[in-house]
Amino acid sequence: MEELDLKEILQIFWEKRVLIILIVAIFMVAGVIYTIGFVTPKYESVTTLLLATNSSPDKSGTESITTTDVTLNSKLVSTYRDLVKSDRVVRNVISNLALDAEEEEIKKNVNVTAKSDSEIIEITVKNEDPVIAAKIANEIAKVFIETVKEYYGMENLHVVDQAEVEQQPANINHARDVVIFAFIGIVIALCYVLIANMLDTTIKSEEDIEKTLGLTVLTTLPLYDGNDEKSRRRNKRGGRM
Repeated sequence: MEELDLKEILQIFWEKRVLIILIVAIFMVAGVIYTIGFVTPKYESVTTLLLATNSSPDKSGTESITTTDVTLNSKLVSTYRDLVKSDRVVRNVISNLALDAEEEEIKKNVNVTAKSDSEIIEITVKNEDPVIAAKIANEIAKVFIETVKEYYGMENLHVVDQAEVEQQPANINHARDVVIFAFIGIVIALCYVLIANMLDTTIKSEEDIEKTLGLTVLTTLPLYDGNDEKSRRRNKRGGRM
């Protein structure tokens, strides 16, 4: 395989710059077409819950927060995260909203996260319909709170922010997709140019002769076209008076 130094590689890229730009442009257009025509928009709605610490009265009669309360809540955050996506909660949500959807489909589009170093729980719901996404998120929070009351006998969950209807899809970002496809186009274009150059065995210059045959080029002859000379002679004769 022919070895190329950095200067030669840059020279090759510069000579093929039009081809490279064309390939990148094609990939950028393909990225826009893909996101517009083939990606189904999905909307995200988020409802936020606060796991309030159970307070207990101290000797003075005022309420205080104990270390046990904080430890208990830390454990409950992990338990609650799994309880949100339980069969019971999901089934009640589907029944209450009269949804035409399978349980597994709802679970797949529900994400529960607990913010680090806090007692905030976020319930995120994805759906192709932004209104339904907001309704599901709010209903899950409602059913979840009722389930916790029933199981634990505690009212330590409170809704901080209700889910709102989002106007922009969460899975579509045209600028990001164009950049990604442009990067892919650049990589493919550069690889294509390099491979095509390595497979091209034609001799284009005296440097190629020296590299291929190991001979020193003493002189070069310009390309002479006899037809051009005949045309010039005819033009001179035709111009005489």
